[in-house]
Amino acid sequence: MIVNWNHKELLRACLESVGRQAGVEFETIVVDNGSRDGSAEMAEKEFGARVIRNVENRGFCAANNQGIAAARGEFVALLNNDAEAEAGWLAALGRAATRAADVGMAASKVLVWEEPQRIDKVGHLIYPDGQNRGRGSGANDTGQFDREEEVLWPDGCAAMYRKKMLDEIGGFDEDFFAYGDDAELGLRARIAGWKCIYTPEAVVRHHRGSTLGKDSAWRLELIERNRVLLAVKLFPWSLLWLNPYYFAVRAMAGYGAARRGEGDTAYFPGLRGKLRMAAAMLRGGLAALRMTPRMLRKRRELGRIRKMSPGDVRRMILAHRLPLKETV
Repeated sequence: MIVNWNHKELLRACLESVGRQAGVEFETIVVDNGSRDGSAEMAEKEFGARVIRNVENRGFCAANNQGIAAARGEFVALLNNDAEAEAGWLAALGRAATRAADVGMAASKVLVWEEPQRIDKVGHLIYPDGQNRGRGSGANDTGQFDREEEVLWPDGCAAMYRKKMLDEIGGFDEDFFAYGDDAELGLRARIAGWKCIYTPEAVVRHHRGSTLGKDSAWRLELIERNRVLLAVKLFPWSLLWLNPYYFAVRAMAGYGAARRGEGDTAYFPGLRGKLRMAAAMLRGGLAALRMTPRMLRKRRELGRIRKMSPGDVRRMILAHRLPLKETV
């Protein structure tokens, strides 16, 4: 299943890679978020994809939920329109997802499209304030992740989910719209007792930041907002109370990186860029504050699916902690 919004040529390359999948039966569903570049028509006419058309951009979460509802298989695989999968990708994810009955998610080995020797992500890690990033992000691929193993959750760029799990816990939280949505779904699934298996045989190459761009203030605003919403909704209280402390530590690390011109701050150069960055984060924080009552209501609803105790959730988060130097 592929969500698309105005990226015709990227979508074409993505669909061509899907067409090369072998050893597994599947259907291709494209959910188009109101594109105006003819990409929906191209997917339908040139590739015979089943296309769900939205008249507006409903966001990554709502579009994925539409595709999940329409999917007829036992498993649902997601692939970003800016990603290209190697021929054995889908079959490898299928093997990983069927290792055991409690495996609800399978994670891919995602490489940077422009630098295929560099890792984009191989599963996810999370900082105790809710900021999460890909495991191994930016590292050279020297085989250090060439073993199948359990990880925290998969990146939604290239993942497989068991339909039974999604029916049980629900799909993507549409309040997130985009960014951090796969983290929320993945952590919610772990709380419900499902596991995630990473397989290095499922290889994808990904154009990083092509949806909105790494220098997008809106992207930064969504990331900051959703970081807070994730913590409010899913973190145990023992960790949630410490969120301001962990955020302050991460902010100081970010300030140090900004002074050196390193990290994500490099995409917002100069004083004007740093002010844009600060304003986006402030807007994200205020938006999260307005949405907190809604998240607290959703938090109370977790009791119906919870299998892990709050203490177990805390230990799991800290065991898969994102190093501070990798948060900037």
